[in-house]
Amino acid sequence: MNKVAFITGGARGIGKSIAITLAESGYDIVINYRTENEELQNTKKEIEQKGIKCLTVKGDVSNFEDCEKFTKEIIEEYGKIDVLVNNAGITKDTLLMRMKKEDFTDVIDTNLVGTFNVTKNVISYMIKARSGKIINISSVVGIAGNAGQTNYSASKAGIIGFTKSLAKEVASRGILVNAVAPGFIETSMTDVLKEEIKEEISKTIPLKRIGTSKDVANLVKFLASDESSYITGQVINVDGGMLM
Repeated sequence: MNKVAFITGGARGIGKSIAITLAESGYDIVINYRTENEELQNTKKEIEQKGIKCLTVKGDVSNFEDCEKFTKEIIEEYGKIDVLVNNAGITKDTLLMRMKKEDFTDVIDTNLVGTFNVTKNVISYMIKARSGKIINISSVVGIAGNAGQTNYSASKAGIIGFTKSLAKEVASRGILVNAVAPGFIETSMTDVLKEEIKEEISKTIPLKRIGTSKDVANLVKFLASDESSYITGQVINVDGGMLM
């Protein structure tokens, strides 16, 4: 029986790359989504073409009842969740002076509270199984900060604290909890930037290139595997040396 990996926000960007990479490694996949769209269907089709089961579950991670509902759906379908990747996230970037209260709370509610809501519902099944991997997608801005992203940086820093605390709570139950902190990664969000801006950013990165979602997915694949069985409570940057 295949292991089951659940990726929140797995229809596009880094989440999609993680879902496909884990599918290629033989995991059955669950993708959470908030609104039905073509990207979701394309990702599901791509996974199923590899001969892998892909369940899609609807719900807003910032809503606890939604998380309760879709966790039950997953357990009814598969009977277990071996790997949880908390990837769902949003940005609402602006300087603090211009930031509306809802710009702050919306980002915190999706990125940080969402990570709590999903993990809280999944963790009891992992504890019962006495095994599991939880991989939280943070960001280098949660470590170093970034002007115009007080909300996003706070949410991603919160995920780091959450990861370390939970890792201490559940280590004795055979559950490993780690965080991945991507740097500047090519996604649909960065596609809108002009080439000269991307070139300027690349100059600030020791490896002289912007990362790919596959770079992040490869680390997630390692942390999800048995090869990482002595690693927990860690924050690992995928940033080309940017914060070195």
